[in-house]
Amino acid sequence: MLNSRLKIILFSAGLLVLFLILQYDFTENDSWESWNLPLSGKIILLDAGHGGPDGGAGSGKTLEKDIALSITLMVRDYLQEQGALVVMTRETDTDLADPDTRGYSRRKVEDLKKRLQMINNKENDFFVSIHLNAIPSSRWSGAQTFYAPHHKENARAAKFIQDELRKNLENTHRKAKPINEVYILKHAKKPGVLVEVGFLSNPTERENLKKKEYQEKVAASIYKGILRYFTNEKELKETD
Repeated sequence: MLNSRLKIILFSAGLLVLFLILQYDFTENDSWESWNLPLSGKIILLDAGHGGPDGGAGSGKTLEKDIALSITLMVRDYLQEQGALVVMTRETDTDLADPDTRGYSRRKVEDLKKRLQMINNKENDFFVSIHLNAIPSSRWSGAQTFYAPHHKENARAAKFIQDELRKNLENTHRKAKPINEVYILKHAKKPGVLVEVGFLSNPTERENLKKKEYQEKVAASIYKGILRYFTNEKELKETD
């Protein structure tokens, strides 16, 4: 009999606690909304440069298309963990041109146009295009974020991403740079940036970019910059 009464008392106490939790009046700073993931509801398009027959920049068997895709997939995972809906222009080694399109130049033009169409989808909130650099000289190195100046949000986002690249990679003093010549950036109607994550023409940087650990650092830097942009941090003033 005593055990039965004890069970009833404990059960009643449990109901009371549950009632109090459900009736708790959340304050403005402790609302259900504040418990949401920081990127919940945001639609972010990630564009891994090149793909398929278009290898992009390269050095021997090391191709831009492969490293760009690897890093982009890592960024995707980071963003999804924080609640973002991520749209990818590609998730495998392929381009976006129609299978029946013949000729490298024609495929390249068609591929770029389709990427731009995906970027300009009215649902997207932001985009990042990820590439790698290569030039005849092996002297140059360092990741850099580019943006088109026609959209006021581009500079703010680019500076956050570049700041994270500088802090986390610790091998570049480059600043976010406005540019008008890149097709994707020039014609994009959505805020976004293009990140050149390093130079394959630089032997040291090339070896770093081939390593998963370094790719993770790059991806985390891009992700952190995006997070700072969407959490409405004030525009960063870059320093030398």
